[in-house]
Amino acid sequence: MVALAIACVVGAAPARAQLVQPPAHTARTIPSASAPDTLTESFEVSGIPVILRRAQANEVVAANVYLLGGTRQLTPATAGLEVFLLAASERGTRKYPKVALRRAMARLGTGIVTDAAKDWTMFGARATVPTFDSTWTVLADRLMAPTLEAAEVEQVRDQYLSVVRQRRESPDALLEHLADSVAFAGSSYGIDPTGTEQSIAALTLTQLRDYQRTQMVKSRMLVVIVGNVERPQVERLVSATLGKLPAGNYAWTLPPPLPEDGPAAAVEAMPLPTNYILGYFTGPVATSSDYQAMRIATAVLSGRMFNEIRVKRNLSYAANAPFKEWAYGVGGFYVTTVAPDTVVMLMRSVTQELKQGTITGEGLSQLTQQFITEYFLDNETNADQADFLAQAQLYRGDWRIADAFVDELRRVTPADIRRVANQYIMDVRWAYVGDPQRVPKREFGSF
Repeated sequence: MVALAIACVVGAAPARAQLVQPPAHTARTIPSASAPDTLTESFEVSGIPVILRRAQANEVVAANVYLLGGTRQLTPATAGLEVFLLAASERGTRKYPKVALRRAMARLGTGIVTDAAKDWTMFGARATVPTFDSTWTVLADRLMAPTLEAAEVEQVRDQYLSVVRQRRESPDALLEHLADSVAFAGSSYGIDPTGTEQSIAALTLTQLRDYQRTQMVKSRMLVVIVGNVERPQVERLVSATLGKLPAGNYAWTLPPPLPEDGPAAAVEAMPLPTNYILGYFTGPVATSSDYQAMRIATAVLSGRMFNEIRVKRNLSYAANAPFKEWAYGVGGFYVTTVAPDTVVMLMRSVTQELKQGTITGEGLSQLTQQFITEYFLDNETNADQADFLAQAQLYRGDWRIADAFVDELRRVTPADIRRVANQYIMDVRWAYVGDPQRVPKREFGSF
């Protein structure tokens, strides 16, 4: 039944990989960057879209395979299936039995990483130029031909369950899981791509094998490589490996709009010296001209929260406004505090100031430049560049839009900040971990 459900989610579509085009009602013209990117190109290899950026400043190669769909591939009962499968593939493949695989990776000194996100699972190789070919071959075989022996799968399950259970011991991990479940209830974004204790415990070997057979297809894949490698080398590697997979019939699209169900709160009692609070609100779709304005607005909000809560009153060691770079720009409020009612009132106060006040043009310019500097310092590795290109391609329809990122941020005006704050910062859905007697219910409702 699970395999059937997955097939129904995929639906019928042309066999070739389909990459998103922005919907007509939200698309806009993106101006070219002042310095066009001449080191990046896109092409197709055996039906798989590939983006290659020649990064010549170092010998590191980041090669990411994006398995599209993310939590839309799952149900609450199958949450974690894809990452469980990828973890189990480390225990051996057709070309590389378990011991041989581990020896090969140890000899190469390289790594293979997995990152499960809401809209895709990234499975990537981290290598150097001389070790890239061999590392890619291992990565591809793990996707194409994992042996999935029963005893090995059970060992992986035990380890995986241990990690998932530890989430309950980490207030931040539990808080984020709780916030997703309440903020996105009824949406695929409400499903944890890493799974739950219940879902991981219930997944069967048959489900893993069926998923590998039916969902490791070329139409679900986008390959992004950043490193000092040449196109012919990439074409050879991809065509000899992933290019031999079935085409499949998956077609990537942006996820449907997130639910707008009004404010809500979920509480998890935990004896802690402080209380953890995280609230989310849904911003604009990534193809909207408001997306970057919302990004800057949350940066302004974050700075004001820190100043009012941490600097002036010392009511928290961590207070900020996160921004989730998803298909929809999800913003939020995060704080840890011993005075939750006071702190939530302060968060509302700075939010109202953002909605009613006006930032000076000079102040916004300085903040934007600081944000740009910090953003690129935090995202300067080859792997970060690969994610940046993939997001532009998948969320906005063209990797070249990544070149306009800085220009878009600099075009945001004080009026834009005020407008998006009023339009989107509302109906906050909260998660609270800590003393249940201190839950600021009235303050939560004021948003």
